[in-house]
Amino acid sequence: MKILIAADLHWPTINGVATFSRNLAKGLSARGHEVWVIAPSQTGKSYEEYDGNYLIKRTASVPFPFYQNFRISLAPQLEVKKIVQEFKPDVIHLQMCLAIGNATLRAGNKYGIPIVATNHAMPDNLLDNMKLIAPISRPINYLIVEYGAWFHGKVDYVTLPTKSAIELFGEKRRPARVEAVSNGIDLSRFTPTKASDELYEKFTIPKGKKIVSYVGRLDAEKHLSVLIKAFKRVLDMSKTSPHLLIVGDGTDREHLMNLAHEYGIAKHITFTGRVTDDEIRDLHKVGDVFCMPSPAELQSISTLEAMASGKPVVAVDAGALGELCQEGKNGYLCREDDDEQIAASISTLLDDNELRKQFGKASLEIAKTHDIEHTLDRFEEIYQLVASDAVIHS
Repeated sequence: MKILIAADLHWPTINGVATFSRNLAKGLSARGHEVWVIAPSQTGKSYEEYDGNYLIKRTASVPFPFYQNFRISLAPQLEVKKIVQEFKPDVIHLQMCLAIGNATLRAGNKYGIPIVATNHAMPDNLLDNMKLIAPISRPINYLIVEYGAWFHGKVDYVTLPTKSAIELFGEKRRPARVEAVSNGIDLSRFTPTKASDELYEKFTIPKGKKIVSYVGRLDAEKHLSVLIKAFKRVLDMSKTSPHLLIVGDGTDREHLMNLAHEYGIAKHITFTGRVTDDEIRDLHKVGDVFCMPSPAELQSISTLEAMASGKPVVAVDAGALGELCQEGKNGYLCREDDDEQIAASISTLLDDNELRKQFGKASLEIAKTHDIEHTLDRFEEIYQLVASDAVIHS
């Protein structure tokens, strides 16, 4: 099949949407499909490039002010229309309902191309970073939700990564054909093996200490300040002086580093900054316990990657995290923003080697059900379904 993926966030941006759209493009191409991706330019000007086995058509873009290292295309309608006319895809797969997604939706509807959309976003993910518009955040949230309902009502099939994410749509706004399909991860890349000594040296991570890790964006909606507060409590309770590893970059990084200094625990925390895909894979091997304090996760690829690396998990009981972090089986679920409960859960795992091993094995078993190959199988079936429907109704 000829498959066009529209991704307002895509590699080299590092976040869940970008990771999924890239994994999807690479996986489908490896199965013999012809795949093009429409994504924002990384230079500002339009161009095209190959990322291994698939083509990326980059549309003119500008920096997005509310996130670091993100670029968005403001008015890609003409570029998108030309790409759709040139490629003539059998199916379109939309990743977000921003400008590229919207323009591709309209082009697909105009030319009668079947469309699948995956919803990755929650309004809170955006609004938590827009402090300047806090006084009008409620009406903006309403508009975003209503726009999302309209957008997904214009496509043939909607997927979300978890059943919990589908519930967030609400019955009235829920699309007619909607299904939970895991974002999936490449289980061949993430394994429970030891990190190299060189990795510890490169990122100045102390050896011989228990490590609590977080991997992901450092933006306000991730609530990492709660993790730092919790880790201060862990240090106060612990006799072994554990270390916190925070992998990634974002608009909240400076604030978090200042908070660590304010609490007097900066020497116990490593901030890696922006890292490569391979370094993310290797840094997942370092931690003894993985913590996800974010309450706004529709799945959380980084938590899945940690689980596939054999790590027990401490997460908040919000969003879809309860489907990955299963209470008492592979980790502990905590109340949102409850740094005391998060600290107690982390400390319990750090102090019990056997429990960590038990939970780590359970994480591996749960992660196996999210193999990207299963995800690709299901999307191929969905593409065939909507393509067949289009033929019947043409």
